[in-house]
Amino acid sequence: MAKPVHAALNGNWISCLICGSDRFRKRYVQLNSFGMEFLKLAWADESATGLICWRCGYVHLFVNRNIEVYRARRK
Repeated sequence: MAKPVHAALNGNWISCLICGSDRFRKRYVQLNSFGMEFLKLAWADESATGLICWRCGYVHLFVNRNIEVYRARRK
């Protein structure tokens, strides 16, 4: 089971756009494109950091690599 995290981008704390929660699950997401899939090169597509809201499940995607993640306590 994923552990809850808090996240910040360039010193600004991130909160969920839907419910306002500040706790997330972190996942890496592959951003596949049709062309690369067709050529069997999906492994070369860009990836993003996915922050999944712990409360409502909304997925926030960030291509920016400057996301800082900090362990949060479970409530």
